[in-house]
Amino acid sequence: MIGPVDSSQVPRYAGPATFARLPRLDQVAHADVAVVGIPFDTGVSYRPGARFAPSAVREASRLLRPYHPGLDVSPFERVQVADGGDVAVNPFHIGEAIETIEGAASELQAGGTRLVTIGGDHTIALPLLRAVSRIHGPVALLHFDAHLDTWDTYFGEPYTHGTPFRRAVEEGILDTEAISHVGTRGPLYGKKDLEDDRRLGFGIVTSSDVLRRGVDETVDALRQRIGSRPVYVSIDIDVLDPAHAPGTGTPEAGGMTSRELLEILRGLRGLNLVGADVVEVAPAYDHADITSVAASHVAYDLVSLMALKEGA
Repeated sequence: MIGPVDSSQVPRYAGPATFARLPRLDQVAHADVAVVGIPFDTGVSYRPGARFAPSAVREASRLLRPYHPGLDVSPFERVQVADGGDVAVNPFHIGEAIETIEGAASELQAGGTRLVTIGGDHTIALPLLRAVSRIHGPVALLHFDAHLDTWDTYFGEPYTHGTPFRRAVEEGILDTEAISHVGTRGPLYGKKDLEDDRRLGFGIVTSSDVLRRGVDETVDALRQRIGSRPVYVSIDIDVLDPAHAPGTGTPEAGGMTSRELLEILRGLRGLNLVGADVVEVAPAYDHADITSVAASHVAYDLVSLMALKEGA
C-alpha cells in the first residue's frame, strides 16, 4: 500500500498537489478508490468557474491527515487510494463531454475501482451514474444540493447542470424506490417543480428539515430509504450555506453547515457506497479557500466511507 507523502519529511506546501498528497494512479498497481477530477462547467446556468475546482480542491487537501477520528479509520492504510488525475473533456460541446466522461469512468472502474469525482458542474453526474449503473444496475441516490436538478430543459437544452437527475430517472439508471434530495431550499419557478420531482420518485429533506429534526433523525430516515441497495452520493457544494461555501455558482441563503453535512455523511457508515461526486466549487468566488477546504473534507469523508466498506 502506497500512502500519502510524509509531511514530517516534506512540508505540506511542497511537491505536487495530488489529492491528500496521495500517489498518482500510474504509481500504483491497482487502486481500490480513485479520486478523479473533471474540470468541466459548460452546463452551468449562472456563474461559471467550476472547471477550476479540481486543482483548487487538491490544493486545499494538502492539510488532510491520514487518520479519520470521526470514523475511526486510516483510509489510506486500509485500501489503496490514488489520484486519477483529470478527465480531459471538450469544453465547447456538452454532448461530446458527457460521452467522454462516461467512457473514462467506465474504464477507470473496470478493475473494481470506486470513484470519488471532483467536478466540474453537476452535468457530470449523469454520465457518472450511467457508468456506475452499468456495473450495479439501477442505484439508490443521495443528492445533496440547494436545488432539485430535475428540471426538463434550459433554453431548450436537455443536458445541463439543472437536469441530470430527471434524465437519470428517464433512462432507468436510478432505483426510484430509494432516491432523495437533501438540503434543498430557496425559490422555485413554480409549485409544479415539486410536483414533477415527486412524480419522478424523489423524497426531499430540506435544509430546514435538517435544522429542525437534527442529524441523527435525518440519517435514520435516509438509511431506511436506502436499505442495502448500492448507493451513489452526489454532493453539490451549494448544499452548504454561502457562509460555509461562498465559492459556488448558484448560492442560496439558509443552507446547511459544513459540520451538519460531514456528520450526515459519517452516519452513512456501512452502506454500499459505489460512487460519489463533489461538484460546483467555483474558486473565483471563494474567500480564503473556505469552499475548497470544505469540499476537500467532504471528499475525504467519502473516500473514508468507501475504505471502511471495501476493507470490511
